[in-house]
Amino acid sequence: MITEALTHRSYSKNFNNERLEYLGDAVLDLIVGEYLYKLFPDSEEGMLSKLRAALVNEDSFTKLAQKLELGKYIFLSAAEDNNGGREKSSILSSAFEALIGALYLEAGFEKAKELSLKLLKEVFPIITPEELLKDYKTSLQEITQAHFGVVPEYRLLSAKGPDHKKEFEIGVFIHDKEYAKAIGKSKKTAQQEGARVTIEKLKKELGI
Repeated sequence: MITEALTHRSYSKNFNNERLEYLGDAVLDLIVGEYLYKLFPDSEEGMLSKLRAALVNEDSFTKLAQKLELGKYIFLSAAEDNNGGREKSSILSSAFEALIGALYLEAGFEKAKELSLKLLKEVFPIITPEELLKDYKTSLQEITQAHFGVVPEYRLLSAKGPDHKKEFEIGVFIHDKEYAKAIGKSKKTAQQEGARVTIEKLKKELGI
């Protein structure tokens, strides 16, 4: 089942990790939801939902996958591999969800919860509303307005896949110069990831 969890659809026509990804997403939703419910006993439902959404998403799962170095072990087609598939957020996050789905089926909820929370606490050592609800697009706009006098532009570079499984590639441009590309399951996710990468580049470039 672990092999199935790590098999991208480009590698095999007979089976892939999409069903386990679906299951893992539901399991992680419950794990994180319960964790936040206990961590913030005074928070209202609306805030808990926002916090969960900040952790149960492609960007978060990509970081957890990178912590496990899942990219090394995913089964990809040669074409997808050559196209940088092992570093793609959409592929890494899906593999992580599928892995948790497989762990849930093989070892049960408590083991899936134990591993997920251990990773979560390592990757997100500060779990507070202020930290989790950062908006990278807003932060980037503040930086570009202060240093360049313009707002960043987000361009849709490509949209691939069937309607239920689309991947969007977004480019982040400042004064027509491309600073980052990012791929996500939604335009919003890709824009946020592109903004995050651009902020890191600008911090080095501008010394801020």
